[in-house]
Amino acid sequence: MMQIDILTLFPEMFTGVLGSSILSKAAEKSAVQYNVVNFREFSDNKHSSVDDYPYGGGAGMVLKPQPIFDAVASLTEQANSSRPRIILLCPQGERYSQRKAEELAGEEHLIFICGHYEGYDERIREYLVTDEISIGDYVLTGGELGAMVVIDSVVRLLPEVLGNQESHMKDSFSTGLLEHPHYTRPADFRGMKVPDTLLSGNHKLIEEWRNKETLRRTLLRRPDLFEKVELTPEQQKWLEEVKKEYK
Repeated sequence: MMQIDILTLFPEMFTGVLGSSILSKAAEKSAVQYNVVNFREFSDNKHSSVDDYPYGGGAGMVLKPQPIFDAVASLTEQANSSRPRIILLCPQGERYSQRKAEELAGEEHLIFICGHYEGYDERIREYLVTDEISIGDYVLTGGELGAMVVIDSVVRLLPEVLGNQESHMKDSFSTGLLEHPHYTRPADFRGMKVPDTLLSGNHKLIEEWRNKETLRRTLLRRPDLFEKVELTPEQQKWLEEVKKEYK
């Protein structure tokens, strides 16, 4: 079972997210255990403060190292975990990807640090954190929403969490390409029809259609992804066929 600890000043933000949908079901199946901790509880001063003015002056407040270091030490000891992945959510981190989600899904213990205010004391980054993650090139009020995104993307990859284990294997980005379109009943909705191939019952043709549509969607929306993926000879042939349609 994976252990996920979340250090935050606003634990109430996680109640609905962790208690709903796939994340809740994963906990019910004992695939994961969540522990949301207010790291203010680890402050060593009488006012329970966790931030202070930055050395050298400047706007905003900076999170102090002591509460976070002590919180991580306590959680590591409780979990009897010698090497947890300690993840800092910040705009300066590595841009998050499906590949990173798959990597983290192989771990037994993840600790997420969600900051607020102007930033973190640099010693947290330098001596404590193992991974810095950014979910995009923009700034949020705190790390909580970013942590929720990462946790959701990781937990759904754990064994037995999704009803169909093949579901996540064909998701967009899992293969390096965007996923093909999906259709369901009715076959004709207000004159908008499902492609005939999907109604044919010919599994070989259906699989070929899906592969071509994956290539088509990637070509039109994210052609940059082809730079990172090695296509099979058959995929290359299909891609050339798709390209000819747009010439």
